[in-house]
Amino acid sequence: MANLILDEAAAATTEAGSMCSLDHYLSLPDHSMDERIAEARARLGSSTILLGHHYQRDEVIRFADFTGDSYKLSKAAAETDAEYLVFCGVHFMAESADILGRDGQQVILPDLNAGCSMADMAEISQVEACWEVLEHLHLSEETIPITYMNSSAAIKAFCGERGGLVCTSSNAGAAFRWAFERGKRILFLPDQHLGRNTGYAMGIPLDAMPVWDPWGLEGGQTKQSLAASRVLLWKGHCSVHQRFLPSHVDEVRAKYPDIRVIVHPECRWEVCQKADALGSTERLIALVDEAPAGILFAVGTEIHLVNRLARHAASQGKHVITLDDTGCLCTTMYRISPQHLAWALENLVEGRVVNHIQVKKSVKHWARVALDRMLEVK
Repeated sequence: MANLILDEAAAATTEAGSMCSLDHYLSLPDHSMDERIAEARARLGSSTILLGHHYQRDEVIRFADFTGDSYKLSKAAAETDAEYLVFCGVHFMAESADILGRDGQQVILPDLNAGCSMADMAEISQVEACWEVLEHLHLSEETIPITYMNSSAAIKAFCGERGGLVCTSSNAGAAFRWAFERGKRILFLPDQHLGRNTGYAMGIPLDAMPVWDPWGLEGGQTKQSLAASRVLLWKGHCSVHQRFLPSHVDEVRAKYPDIRVIVHPECRWEVCQKADALGSTERLIALVDEAPAGILFAVGTEIHLVNRLARHAASQGKHVITLDDTGCLCTTMYRISPQHLAWALENLVEGRVVNHIQVKKSVKHWARVALDRMLEVK
């Protein structure tokens, strides 16, 4: 988070003691925040919008003006006239909202500890070191860097400055095609599974997609393996989606022979090969919505979304269960609580902006270039 300017005013205490500290909020029960959040929202009016990611807990997302995946929410925020964008998600999402937002808009992340383990698996210094190896081997000029939306602003800027772009799970295939029109290989950051699943769907063999290990000498690769690669995958993953195993698919099919298994492409290649369909969070929702009544789905993604989708599907005569009975919770997303949200909103009512997420101008420029290129991809 070194490429952020973090305004943590009132993070521990507030001016003149007119409001309680965050610690006081955290000592209160969830349900006691509902009226306070609603009252603060009413007082702030159209100056403030709340953005809720699909993986957010019900107690928070119920107050969202917009729900969706990270890019959909950032784009929606940039198209509003609101001055304050309260992002109930994780830090890379708040960064993206600041990058895409208009002058004068301020992005607030209710809890600065809400990070993303996948995004943290690609540090900018490590990516620069990887690129230096490719330059030394004279491979960089034929390599196009692509980063998943789930990455830091610094990584997005790195890709933008070197002729690359950002992608989402829904347009990764289009981004790959765009890149192959401009280079021989792709350096894909930071989720190896999305990169592998996307490349394989395009006919790229697994042995042409080696994994760069940032902790290994020259990524754990040889000059020959790098030169022969079509997609150089970064050794990163989603801690939620990697928990799904091929055995989970086998077990649910044995129990429910007619079940449809749909999973997020951040899941392992072996899981995706056994599934009936892959899709982004928005696509998974659409697959259930478009199905006829009576269909049973096992969904491989974050448990809050699965539970919410199950309730929605039940009203349509369909059934949704999680692919893994133990449930896969995004613990970093869960950090945003009703208490954090009430604290951030009530500070705004008092004229204080807490946990202001502001990407440095030098980083924002190239990150915006990478995001704008993504908008051009069809």
